[in-house]
Amino acid sequence: MKKAILATKVGMTQIFNEDGTVIPVTVLQAGPCAVTQIKTQDNDGYSAVQVGFTEKREKLINKPIKGQFDKARVSYRRFLKEFRLDDAEDYKLGQEIKADIFETGDKVDATAVSKGKGFQGAIKRHNQSRGPMAHGSKYHRHAGSNGSASDPSKVFKGKKMPGHMGGKQITVQNLEIIRIDSDNNLLLVKGSVPGPKKALVTIKETVKTAK
Repeated sequence: MKKAILATKVGMTQIFNEDGTVIPVTVLQAGPCAVTQIKTQDNDGYSAVQVGFTEKREKLINKPIKGQFDKARVSYRRFLKEFRLDDAEDYKLGQEIKADIFETGDKVDATAVSKGKGFQGAIKRHNQSRGPMAHGSKYHRHAGSNGSASDPSKVFKGKKMPGHMGGKQITVQNLEIIRIDSDNNLLLVKGSVPGPKKALVTIKETVKTAK
């Protein structure tokens, strides 16, 4: 992997192609990210770059992390993330990574925590069918049978039942970058990206194109 950045989700909109085609896009505030630590094969056993994103007040930083920022001479950041980059040794402490590391037409993978839906029933959570809605049914949106009655007389693991929905890490692969605003560090990515507005999104060079 050669390209990666942290971003926040601004929202969705649409733009028009040269031929007038409407393209739905997600707007991402990508960077600027500061290099806070460089991992090397000799010292750490692997090669990686740690980056910080979004400013944070000094009083909210604990001492070990504060020392790390001070050593890199970087302002205090809210989010820290490691990227295993092929050219990690070419980066320097304090270096800024901006949206312009990507180019229009690049394919990327977007990772974020999906919107939380709270506790939901089996119909909404697993797309199961409902029962008859007549008055005598008494069986409208129930999950149905949970298992056999006699043998083995238990509910098997993995049974699709009501429960907490959403709030999971989701990765959408092979999204295309339609447009880049280098002045404002904005990426316009075709299609939808997981998470609510202001969610932290990790943008990486897609693994499918690399293969």
